Amino acid sequence: MSLIDDAKAAQARAYAPYSNFRVGAAIRAKSGHVYTGVNVENVAYPEGTCAEAGAIAAMVLGGDREIAEVVVIGDSDAPVPPCGGCRQKIREFAGPDVCVTMVSRTGDTRTMTVAELLPGAFTTDHMG
Repeated sequence: MSLIDDAKAAQARAYAPYSNFRVGAAIRAKSGHVYTGVNVENVAYPEGTCAEAGAIAAMVLGGDREIAEVVVIGDSDAPVPPCGGCRQKIREFAGPDVCVTMVSRTGDTRTMTVAELLPGAFTTDHMG
């Protein structure tokens, strides 16, 4: 199963009764393990969680701390990018050269590096 297939399978389980915009994410950790997540909406909108954040939480719970690759798929005709907050969350665990593949509902893809998605990212270097 490919990482895109993993994200697609996750997307089918998203909880999006308010927006009907289902998102799935799959992360391959440096260890090779795959972690998935879905968006989970809440009636107290926007208190839901993003698919990428769920996959990252699963990865951390699984004992991994380094992302090797990310796939995000959403209910859109265009490839769906991570939101700004998730870009920063991904950067916490991924180097600037890690690839993020964004997928549309029709299967169109676009791949960018973390650095391309979040230029000038806030990192531990700024904490000096």
